[in-house]
Amino acid sequence: MATIFLNASQVVTAAGPGRARRGHEMQALEIRTDTAVAVDGDRIVAVGPPDVVRAAHSTGEVVDCGGRVLMPGLVDSHTHGIFGKPRHEEQELRAAGVGYMEIARRGGGIHSSVRDLRARSEDDLFELALPRLRRLAAHGTTTVEVKSGYGLTPDDEIKSLRVIRRLQQTLPLRLVPTFLGAHEIPLEYRTAPHSREEYIALIIEEMLPRVAAEGLATFADIFCEPGVYTTFEARRILGAARTHGLQLKLHADELETAGAAELAAELGATSADHLAAISEGGIKALAGSTTVATLLPGTMLFLGRPKQAPARALLDAGAAIALASDFNPGTSPTVNFPLVLTLGISQLRLSASEAILAATVNGAAALGLAGETGQIAPGYSADLALFDIADVRELPYWYGDQRCHATWVRGVPAYGAGNAS
Repeated sequence: MATIFLNASQVVTAAGPGRARRGHEMQALEIRTDTAVAVDGDRIVAVGPPDVVRAAHSTGEVVDCGGRVLMPGLVDSHTHGIFGKPRHEEQELRAAGVGYMEIARRGGGIHSSVRDLRARSEDDLFELALPRLRRLAAHGTTTVEVKSGYGLTPDDEIKSLRVIRRLQQTLPLRLVPTFLGAHEIPLEYRTAPHSREEYIALIIEEMLPRVAAEGLATFADIFCEPGVYTTFEARRILGAARTHGLQLKLHADELETAGAAELAAELGATSADHLAAISEGGIKALAGSTTVATLLPGTMLFLGRPKQAPARALLDAGAAIALASDFNPGTSPTVNFPLVLTLGISQLRLSASEAILAATVNGAAALGLAGETGQIAPGYSADLALFDIADVRELPYWYGDQRCHATWVRGVPAYGAGNAS
């Protein structure tokens, strides 16, 4: 039996081609009024005038949207949701002028989270991640990419990815797992008798085969940044990941220009993320590729960095951009994706249309899912979000507020709407 969504003030369909929208295409956000949406099972089956949709599905259950905005569920294509304790002490260090890389050199940053995660059990990590992802969902997110990367040993990376699998089986969310064993060079591989080359060999020869054998990840990612992994090392690790059937992502040109965006385009990576320090050549390379430029304005804001990713230059060059939260314990501890939309407008100078498409259609494209989710159109997954606003432009306007009324993932209530999660 179908479910019919009626009485929305707006239905933001974002309808169009099942691929990333590029450049000027991101101004074309389809918004309908006096429109109903019918869902049958896990699929959207009709979008049209209420009388027509109701006549075609006369026995369907009705969801009264009550004058709210119905839109595609938000797609958060970059998070680090598997971690232990928060790193609030680093916020004060940065305020006192201690830089990101200096904190890392002192054993903080990612290394702090690594020590903490290694000491925790799989059950402990699961119990910590569960409410965090539920809070993400409570802000209208229906698809979440979740990375490993705070283990940096074969067993601890596998442990993290197994937690993501358990979360997939528990939560009514669409979770996309990413292996990020190349998040940092562990401290124990920075001094003799070990070496960074030994750790890279461990990723290639042990971690990737184990991840692939258990089918634990869709993507492999790497932090390609001066002081972390070089482009040469990234090419080796990502090449090995591809041979194991994993799709590719890169943390690229976040703090310093390193040619990582160009590498992402060359390798055909699904996305290149961060990009606050991207070069003109990197912009040109992404614009000429299928790689989605995923921008994380919450990270630069939280770090107190004056320079954001050049969103307008990327769009003007014809690139496809997505927005994501970068939810993590050190540099972007927010579960509020609509707040990221606010930053997309106020910090990146996007229009509301561009920000919404960057968080739906293009977020899906950054996960290889643009033909599956991110828009309200017949044949697409019934991943929907209902917000307590009358106009979609209010979503980024009420910054920091929690306006999500309910969500559905694959047609099943995921937040509000009587779900049991």
